[in-house]
Amino acid sequence: MQRLALAIVGLLVLSGCAADRDPPSGQPAFYLSMASAGARIDPQVAASMISGYRQNNGLGAVTVDPELMKAAEAQSQAMASRNKLDHDVAGNLTKRIKATQFDAQVAVENVSAGYHTLAEAFSGWRDSPPHRANMLKSGVTKIGIATAYAPNTKYKVFWTLIMAAPDGRG
Repeated sequence: MQRLALAIVGLLVLSGCAADRDPPSGQPAFYLSMASAGARIDPQVAASMISGYRQNNGLGAVTVDPELMKAAEAQSQAMASRNKLDHDVAGNLTKRIKATQFDAQVAVENVSAGYHTLAEAFSGWRDSPPHRANMLKSGVTKIGIATAYAPNTKYKVFWTLIMAAPDGRG
């Protein structure tokens, strides 16, 4: 357990280096607050963090996919605009994935709200058995992750993480 904790801390430190630029506040990207207008998550940092976690659990890394990013963004925006934490607020995941150019063999999704930083969201997902199972889904290789800030809502920040495996027929 201590080894895992040290590995996660090391990953968090290293994933801050993965960004092309230093965050304006000087904080590592995974500690930047998404609770402000215009805040944008760094998907490469998220992919690095999730990949490290997966690799520590004997699974392959993930990379950012632009179509899954669009789907995650739409889901987060839909939840924020309706002030509702719900997987199906913008349609079920299968329907939303089919609406993109991504042909998925398998896809899973974590949604959450109220976390202000990537570190908080990641920890919440890691500590929740169903969310953890999604992050550790065998075979997934691509992710899309997004947040939406809605200052006049209960949660303020809505999160969507979509992880998928391409169907391989393309």
